[in-house]
Amino acid sequence: MSDATPLDGFETTLFSALGTERTVYRRGTGPGVLVMHEIPGITPQVADFARRVADEGFSVAVPVLFGTPGKPLSNGYLAGQMIRACISREFHVLASHRSSPITDWLRELARTLHEEVGGPGIGAIGMCLTGNFALSLMMEPCLLAPVLSQPSLPFGVSAEKRAALHVTPEELANAKARSASGTTILGMRFSNDPLCRAERFKALRETFGAGFEGIEIDSSPGNAHGIAALAHSVVTTDLVDEAGHPTRVALDRVLTLFRERLLSA
Repeated sequence: MSDATPLDGFETTLFSALGTERTVYRRGTGPGVLVMHEIPGITPQVADFARRVADEGFSVAVPVLFGTPGKPLSNGYLAGQMIRACISREFHVLASHRSSPITDWLRELARTLHEEVGGPGIGAIGMCLTGNFALSLMMEPCLLAPVLSQPSLPFGVSAEKRAALHVTPEELANAKARSASGTTILGMRFSNDPLCRAERFKALRETFGAGFEGIEIDSSPGNAHGIAALAHSVVTTDLVDEAGHPTRVALDRVLTLFRERLLSA
């Protein structure tokens, strides 16, 4: 039996900023890409995604934000980490016009990652609870390739919150200016996702216009690819790694964006 673990091949490092120290898993060389994992943590599927990005020629950093690194997804694990995130002071899960405090620490990590590895800039992808975070991180000029995968905050307990973007007015104004000057913001979701609703992508399109590239994958009943109605995690848990499958097309677009913005320059 193999003793391999989901995070084999990653270097375990520590990063301290703003009075907080966290473990960061690192892999690869080249321009930096910050992978902000989803609930419940760095699952084997998240590790596989990060490994794939690194193998494309990038220096990947995956900070541990919650959960147990490498632990497989289960309903109990998911529910427990969701509760912890909801009561954490670092996540404001119902904030419409504020960002979660943990984004300040992530901005420090993004800046340091770029200083360490060089290159024209870095990419960043958030997923689920961290899905909107790349918008906040655009305050760092080094972030050239922001990706929002199933951005789920704030939780959609009202029509206003289903459309909100979980950023401060200052962060939103900065993201709009950067988008208007040529920084593409890529977003992905499943059409029936109950956590990332259509209203949020409508708001993103209205806010950023041509600067937002939205990929919405059909998960309606009877869809052509048999995608489950509750599919949520585009490039991790619900990825079908087959050429031509909509989730694989979305993954390929993420990798292409990173190459275009970080390697072509």
